[in-house]
Amino acid sequence: MPLDKATVARIATLARIRVPEEELESLAAEMDKIIGWVEQLDEVTTDDVPPMASVVDVELPWRDDEVTDGDCRDKVLANAPEKVEGFFAVSKVLE
Repeated sequence: MPLDKATVARIATLARIRVPEEELESLAAEMDKIIGWVEQLDEVTTDDVPPMASVVDVELPWRDDEVTDGDCRDKVLANAPEKVEGFFAVSKVLE
């Protein structure tokens, strides 16, 4: 089912994209091609393909889940324009 200009205009509205009227016809043709390529994927048999997260079979290294404070407070506060008792000092925003 080919896309018409009204459908492309509706898709553009939903995507919050402004498309000039004179470009709707060519955009409809491009979108038809894209949908055709996606429909070709339905023809591929993937029954014997296991689900995977990557094309490379690699085990990621695990580390211990330890909570630390980073021990770098002084380095972080060195960039602060103002600091008070080891904390960033900011001006009051709300009264």
